[in-house]
Amino acid sequence: MVWSAYMGLPLSLESVGAVLGLEKQKLTEGKDLIRYFCIPCKPTKANGGRTRNFPKHDRDRWQRFKEYNARDVETEMLIQEKLFKFPVPDFIWKEYEMDQIINDRGIAIDMDFVKQAVYIDGVSSENLMTVMQDITKLENPNSVQQMKGWLLENGIETESLGKKAVAKLLESAKEPYKTVLELRQKLAKSSIKKYAAMENAVCGDGRARGMFQFYGANRTGRFSGRLIQLQNLPQNHMKDLGEARSLVRSKNTEALELLYEDVPDTLSQLIRTSFIPKKDKKFIVADFSAIEARVIAWLANEKWRIDVFADGGDIYCASASQMFNIPVEKNGINGHLRQKGKIAELALGYGGSIGALDMGLKEEELQPLVYAWRQSNPKITKLWWDVDRAAKNCVKEKTPTETHGIKFIYQSGMLFIVLPSGRKLAYVKPRMGENKFGGEAVTYEGVGGTKKWERIESYGPKKVTILWPMSMMK
Repeated sequence: MVWSAYMGLPLSLESVGAVLGLEKQKLTEGKDLIRYFCIPCKPTKANGGRTRNFPKHDRDRWQRFKEYNARDVETEMLIQEKLFKFPVPDFIWKEYEMDQIINDRGIAIDMDFVKQAVYIDGVSSENLMTVMQDITKLENPNSVQQMKGWLLENGIETESLGKKAVAKLLESAKEPYKTVLELRQKLAKSSIKKYAAMENAVCGDGRARGMFQFYGANRTGRFSGRLIQLQNLPQNHMKDLGEARSLVRSKNTEALELLYEDVPDTLSQLIRTSFIPKKDKKFIVADFSAIEARVIAWLANEKWRIDVFADGGDIYCASASQMFNIPVEKNGINGHLRQKGKIAELALGYGGSIGALDMGLKEEELQPLVYAWRQSNPKITKLWWDVDRAAKNCVKEKTPTETHGIKFIYQSGMLFIVLPSGRKLAYVKPRMGENKFGGEAVTYEGVGGTKKWERIESYGPKKVTILWPMSMMK
């Protein structure tokens, strides 16, 4: 499936066969046959008390099972015939080898701590539920429908009880509704579910494996997180992690509530401490600093931004300074605006507009910020539309185009975008169509927002997200 992923195709044999229109498709009855012959069965009187099914127990099924396996090989051979013009580069195979080593090695988990954390979470959740029930008189205050109904009865209308929606309601909520919403925030702390994921994923030797999906985001080639989602772990800012861990290990719920008040948040911050390095080793947590902003500044040659990086400056502060026309220093004067600068950088650098901004400002206040950001970054704005034009011309004329060191090649019904590193990104069955704004756009086939294979529309700045793999990998 590495080959399929590299080509922007689905990651299952059945789906690839359907997309490529193969003459011999994968047989659909395989799951039942695998379950019958490859998984131990429950001993019953009817099956003579056996725990495994062998060919002699059902000759017809065994014949179909052999045909199923043979068809898989035939389908794979047909896929190979279809894709032979587009061989996977050696460096991709080396990355895949590294991926397999990482996934097979896994990561050790402190399961004693995890079990106690799950216990503490259960006690904490029960306590929170009791308090919420006492206030609301609801049978299940954790039910979205019941809670929305209760709020509506008390004059508070909301379409959602998601994190952002609740935070917005808390800005004006009065007691006892404020307390209820705060309790719900604690109860809905989704990151704590990672402890349960650890219990489900851990192997007999105390290690969790298969944490990453190679080319999981196949339009950019990035790895995707699986199971525990190690790429998305909550940060911790507690100075006394060791003490908090000790209290969890000893199941001391009362002390946790007394010292830390917000037990769910404490458990969330302790998630990273569940992972254990080898003896005499330690984990190093590292991240690229403003990597997307650096790459797009370099590619567009936006000099003032490059100078900020060259001088060791903070691009988020610099961006906020430009937007709000005041000095912004990290942990200093107007430092609270740095986060808004960061949001703007991440949202606007790749073509976002007011819909991508979430600054707690009114909509009429956001549009001038978008204009200000684009006016102060004219070369990046130009990059968006240069990339858009090159992609359109390539698909329309079926001839290679190039801009800013990025090449666009149309070959055998595929659009390839070649990054400066030489890495190719593949887009399946590209053609000209119309985007959601009513404009002319390149469309292509892929797994869309519905998680189904469908035709996906694009527009100018959206194509610049092809720069993400430049930021994340070779």
